[in-house]
Amino acid sequence: MKLDFSKGLIPAIVVDDATGDVLMLAYMNEEAYEKTLETKETWFYSRSRGSLWHKGETSGNTQKVKSLQVDCDADTLLIRVDPEGPACHTGERTCFYTRLDEKGEAVEAEIPSNRRIFDVLEEEMESRKIKPVENSYTNYLFEKGIDKIAKKFIEEAGEVIIAAKNNSKSELIYETADLLFHTFVLLSNQNVKLSEVEAELQARSAKKGNSKGDRKKIEKW
Repeated sequence: MKLDFSKGLIPAIVVDDATGDVLMLAYMNEEAYEKTLETKETWFYSRSRGSLWHKGETSGNTQKVKSLQVDCDADTLLIRVDPEGPACHTGERTCFYTRLDEKGEAVEAEIPSNRRIFDVLEEEMESRKIKPVENSYTNYLFEKGIDKIAKKFIEEAGEVIIAAKNNSKSELIYETADLLFHTFVLLSNQNVKLSEVEAELQARSAKKGNSKGDRKKIEKW
């Protein structure tokens, strides 16, 4: 389908393919569109600079294109992407992080109801790596490296076991939250995405359902 570039630029709405969150709005000319098709990463046209720009070229926060959709007038694009880091130049995951109240006043941003806290945690880890925050415990762990992170992980796992043996539900919830937090630190340190872990679990679930008595497949799960 041929897009309508008769006015020079068309809006491009960028959406996280995994969560459905709107990440940003930018503009494309025909050349930016062709480069996006060619490279499978987003390219836009900067109205302020008057030139093309490749999203993430300097920051590393590229966007891998998963799919493209066009509106009924063929003059607006919806681009679903797998983002490599924050979309916003401020370091926020999305450019639309400010909520307005009924009077149009800015209020504190909230986590959209359709977003899992696990996604939020993963994004915060990546944000801390890109933009360290003073006195941040997460950045402290990243600076100390894998030995310190692994030590804390083992400590937290031990706390979870103790909480379970104490038959304390509240304690178990608290300590499990600590363990999961340090799990995300560990995964981020090793450049492992949560989606990769989820894919492995899905693969195991499929094998489990089709095991047909295969002991190795049963034990795999």
